[in-house]
Amino acid sequence: MSGRLDWSSRASGPLLGSVRVPGDKSVSHRALMLAAIAEGESRIRGFLEGEDTRATAAVLAQLGVRIDTPSPGERVVHGTGLHGLRGTAQALDCGNAGTGMRLLAGLLAGQAFDSTLVGDASLSKRPMRRVTDPLALMGAHIDTRDGLPPLRVRGGQPLHGIRYELPVASAQVKSALLLAGLYAAGDTEVIEPHPTRDYTERMLAAFGWPIVFAPGWAKLSGGHALRATDVEVPADFSSAAFFLVAASIVPGSELRLQAVGLNPRRTGLLEALRLMGADITIENEREAGGEPVGDLVVRHAPLHGVELPEALVPDMIDEFPALFIAAAVASGRTLIRGAAELRVKESDRIATMAAGLRTLGTAIEETPDGAIIHGGSLGGGTVASHLDHRIAMSFAVAGLVATAPVRIDDCSHVATSFPGFLELTSGCGFALQAIT
Repeated sequence: MSGRLDWSSRASGPLLGSVRVPGDKSVSHRALMLAAIAEGESRIRGFLEGEDTRATAAVLAQLGVRIDTPSPGERVVHGTGLHGLRGTAQALDCGNAGTGMRLLAGLLAGQAFDSTLVGDASLSKRPMRRVTDPLALMGAHIDTRDGLPPLRVRGGQPLHGIRYELPVASAQVKSALLLAGLYAAGDTEVIEPHPTRDYTERMLAAFGWPIVFAPGWAKLSGGHALRATDVEVPADFSSAAFFLVAASIVPGSELRLQAVGLNPRRTGLLEALRLMGADITIENEREAGGEPVGDLVVRHAPLHGVELPEALVPDMIDEFPALFIAAAVASGRTLIRGAAELRVKESDRIATMAAGLRTLGTAIEETPDGAIIHGGSLGGGTVASHLDHRIAMSFAVAGLVATAPVRIDDCSHVATSFPGFLELTSGCGFALQAIT
């Protein structure tokens, strides 16, 4: 991690051009983990060169997995097989990667050796009982610091499959249980209150593990093997989100976002923006590595406030900071409900976005599970990122239509999910610069 880095964003001209955002972070994490315990050599293309995904790669390397990097965005993983990982007395550092830590908890619960998962200051404040409690029902033994990291995973615990109904929809928790289920006796079945992204299910099938799944439900049994396969990682929809909002609100803009992953459990923001009046079309639809992919073409359009359907919330949980910006410049009121999970992300994203938008002159009311945002114009000011990459990038978008410059404090964490953000944004017209 580099030192402190602030950004300044100011009103820009039209955003124009064609952009390829980095690879999908969720797919990159999962591809590494499944390739690591598969039999044979897997090649991953389009891998996200971010700090979160590199942290996961480093953890797997500590566990004895050989991972080669023939070129940027590419990894060759020499799988160890299901039981080939090797323990280490060293702590396994997940950095800022909540996805990495939660999924690894499931993967490591079935190993013969003890492990300790640690993270940075931000990750160390994120709740882990939502993962450790259901894993305990499977026979796992994981000690926490009052529900927070570090996670001390005791090895040699015989796991058994369970039928588990998630109290809150979470792809990370579902994935952790499915990964533990690879090592469990009998069937592991996960039922969700609302469907979440099915990356893990699709990828397990691609690696040859028998699994049945439908929206909101997945089931597998232990005792099989993963076969090495090549994975093409699509461009990350969460990274594309900032460009979708920016081009929607900056007059005269037209951007093409290439080869974006369009997993239906991930693209709630697309529907939300369309409900607000956005002009976004999909071209060149195809499939890559089991995932739907397409080019998104977005043109400026006047947005209006909406009552966001709660059914969209699980499919856009990472995109809410960007949606808050769209709502702040839309005409009328936007009502968000059912998004309490935002309070336990890298920051409390409801409180953080509300504080920043108030600084820029937006009238916004927080609720326990959402917000009421009264749209209008944005002024300038200095906002805090709270070391949350998505907060930083969202306020970078806000500055493009603000009446005065917007300064975002401490954006060094953006590299966790979107390396090269400044270079890519400047190439299509963002008036954004770093201030050291």
